[in-house]
Amino acid sequence: MKQALLVVSFGTSYNESRSKTIEAIEQAVAAEFPAYELRRAFTSRIIIDILRKRDNIMIDGVEEAMEKLAAEGFNRVLIQPTLVMGGEEYDCIVNAVKKQEDSFDQLIIGAPLLSSEEDYLKLTEILTEDTKEYDREGTEIVFMGHGSEHEANAAYDRLAGILKKQGYTRYHVGTVEAEPSIDDVIEALNGKQSKRAVLQPMMIVCGDHAHNDMAGKDSDSWKSRLEADGYEVICRLKGMGEIEGVRRMFVEHAREAGKKLEDQE
Repeated sequence: MKQALLVVSFGTSYNESRSKTIEAIEQAVAAEFPAYELRRAFTSRIIIDILRKRDNIMIDGVEEAMEKLAAEGFNRVLIQPTLVMGGEEYDCIVNAVKKQEDSFDQLIIGAPLLSSEEDYLKLTEILTEDTKEYDREGTEIVFMGHGSEHEANAAYDRLAGILKKQGYTRYHVGTVEAEPSIDDVIEALNGKQSKRAVLQPMMIVCGDHAHNDMAGKDSDSWKSRLEADGYEVICRLKGMGEIEGVRRMFVEHAREAGKKLEDQE
C-alpha cells in the first residue's frame, strides 16, 4: 500500500519563518509516520504565486497535491492541517479533498490546533509557559490572532476566557481582522496600572501580520498604538510553530487521525 502524509498550511512568504514553523511541524509529524511519504500543500494562492515568482519555489495547492497523489497511485492519505482553528481555510481543505476522495481507498483529515476543550487547555499551558518570564506585575501579555468572519472566530474569545479562568489575568487575546480587536485590547489594558506590554503572534508563522500589523513602524500598528498610549512595548516575533508544545499538539492530532485510518481497515 502506498501511503502519503499531506501537511497543509496557509503558507508564508517569509522563508526563515517557514523553516522554523511549517517545516518544523512537517518534520515532527513525519517522524510519527515513517511509512508515509511526506508531501506539502498551501491554501494561499497568493503565497504560492509569490514563492514561485520570487524564489522559484514550487508549492502545490490542496487540489493539485491531491490530484498528484491520485495520479501516483497512493492508496491511503492522511492530511494534517497546520491551522489554528477550523475556519474558512479548513473548509477549503475539506472541499478540495472531497473532490478527490473517490480516488483513494482510505482518506482522513486531522484536526486543527484548537478542536476540543482539551486543546484549549493545552494551548493555554503552552503559551503561558513560553511567556512566563514576562508574567509579572506591571506587564500585560497580548496575543495577536488573525481573526475571521467565520463562526470559528469564537475560538479567540474562548481562549481568552480560559486564560482568565486559569488565573492568567495579565494575558489578553486580540485579532487583526475581527473581534476582539486591538481597540478591545487597549480598552482592557487601560483598565490596568501596567506600563509595559508584550506582543506575540497567536499564529503558526511569523509573517506579514506579525512584522507589519503587530510590530510595524506605521502609526496604526499594535506596537505604535500602544506606545502612543504610553506603554513600553516588547514584540516577540515568534510564530507558534516554533514552540515545541504546539508542534506536539499537531503530532497528536495526526496520530489520532492515523488511528482512525487503521480502524477503517
